[in-house]
Amino acid sequence: MTTLPKPSTLLPKGLQIQQINHLTLFKFTDELSDRLQTLLDKKKADTLSSEEILELEAISELDEIFSYINAVIAARVSERF
Repeated sequence: MTTLPKPSTLLPKGLQIQQINHLTLFKFTDELSDRLQTLLDKKKADTLSSEEILELEAISELDEIFSYINAVIAARVSERF
């Protein structure tokens, strides 16, 4: 049985913090971005293995978390200006 990897296991190699204007944002590293794109391409072609499906779910969850955090940061900064 294959289990869903915890999104937090992707953080050491997959997270970067980037300063954009007045914002400090969380982004994927190029390596994780490339892996996400590869998995999405394989999903579109319907060639994902069961392990890759779970990996895609974990990366997608991490992407949702980063997007939410970045949106909150952007909203708070825009309130100050």
